[in-house]
Amino acid sequence: MKRTYKLMRTDMELFGAALVQAHVYVVSVDEELRVTFEEYGGVVEEVKPESVKIAGKIFMRDQLEFRIDLVSGEDPE
Repeated sequence: MKRTYKLMRTDMELFGAALVQAHVYVVSVDEELRVTFEEYGGVVEEVKPESVKIAGKIFMRDQLEFRIDLVSGEDPE
């Protein structure tokens, strides 16, 4: 099944996801672009320049990606 998602890169995007209590997935991508779900995730609780706290766990922003699923038919921009 193909997923449509929005990558949360900026503070503003992460704060927006927290505000609407969107479910955020934590993903790692290796050098060969293989995607591994690290954590099913949850709601963003805290955003810092170096980390994001989701569902009580701290994740380093420079090592992982944070994604939300998009509803079919929505424009990601």
